Amino acid sequence: MPSHNDNHGHPQEPVDTSAGYETSDVRITGIIVFLVALGIFVVVTALLCYGIGAALNAHMNKEDGPTNRWSKTVNIRQLGNMPSNPAMQNKVAELTQTFPTPRVQVDDGNEDVAELHQREDLLLNHYSWVDPSKGTVRIPIERAMEIIAQRGLPVAPAAQLPPLMTGDSRPKVTAPLTNGFARTAYEQELPAVQGNNVGDQPGAGKAGVE
Repeated sequence: MPSHNDNHGHPQEPVDTSAGYETSDVRITGIIVFLVALGIFVVVTALLCYGIGAALNAHMNKEDGPTNRWSKTVNIRQLGNMPSNPAMQNKVAELTQTFPTPRVQVDDGNEDVAELHQREDLLLNHYSWVDPSKGTVRIPIERAMEIIAQRGLPVAPAAQLPPLMTGDSRPKVTAPLTNGFARTAYEQELPAVQGNNVGDQPGAGKAGVE
């Protein structure tokens, strides 16, 4: 058996080479201890996570109260996907129209504004009853302007205003703030073939905001 000297020249114990390989490199005991410790750590961590989850669920159940039909968990995978067909789309459109107001606007309010202006045009440009029992009638705005131009406006008595304090002045309005409302781009782009097109009504497109 060969022998070796250390760095200081002292002889070392002879090395047995009859086995043909090194017999002292790997120690199974250390590997077993590591695997056992790892398994214990995993089990303890799992139990700890389960305990924390159970405590949180118990606290949320206590706060939310008992489970009822409104808080019942439903597996949506069993419902499947809704079929996409014209019949289903028509049904959804029907439900959307019959759903009580206020409803979510799907066109940024363009149609609502157009309908509002159409209703305003009907009141401004046509005769309509205000109170049939009293015989009061709403007249078109063009006719009202003609009557005012002929008869003039009634003059109200001057209001008794308190004296101004030092440094104050009375506000004066030199011009009307507006002479009407402006049509939206959505209304201006409506097809002219529509029977109730606001562009075909009297006075449409003439008013603008100053």
